[in-house]
Amino acid sequence: MKTVYRYFFRGLITFLPLALTVYLLYLFVAGTESAAVWLIRPLIGDFYLPGIGILVGVGVILALGFLVSQPITSRLLSWVELPFTRLPVVKSIYSSLKNFADYFSPHTERAQQVVVVRMPGRELAMVGLVTRQDMDGLPGALAGSDQVAVYLPMGYMIGGYTIFVPRSWTEPIDMTVEEAMRSSLIAWMASNRSAT
Repeated sequence: MKTVYRYFFRGLITFLPLALTVYLLYLFVAGTESAAVWLIRPLIGDFYLPGIGILVGVGVILALGFLVSQPITSRLLSWVELPFTRLPVVKSIYSSLKNFADYFSPHTERAQQVVVVRMPGRELAMVGLVTRQDMDGLPGALAGSDQVAVYLPMGYMIGGYTIFVPRSWTEPIDMTVEEAMRSSLIAWMASNRSAT
């Protein structure tokens, strides 16, 4: 009976990630296709090719990226963002999500660095992301002589901690931010980097 349970759970663990990925892709494709039918059909009539929705979705995202890159549009966007940055609870949520997304954007000036944090004389090691290279603009209690802010993500993305440590406690490792976040998501259970 133990063998049956073992096979069942192995099959389940293999099936679930594949099924969830396929399901999320299906939701994305179905959503873009239905939106395209609703938006484009009045313009092109009954002529419709499957896949137009995905092309329209990609086109809208590219156009939005181009528009936001223009100085005039970025000023207009700041006016649109105004209510989201003024309302008390909404401000906290919106600002946090925007800053988190900006950290991963390719145009950011911030050095995206994965580090191992080790306290001197201790064997404990933690992997984190450097989110701030200096303490300029932070309250005096956080301002250290040569400190960095390191975000330590928790397994399964249920949160994380930001710690302020001396720069000498950190050691950069050869890993992208995406690899580190993926590995943290599964609590570093993958057997090697190619598996992550």
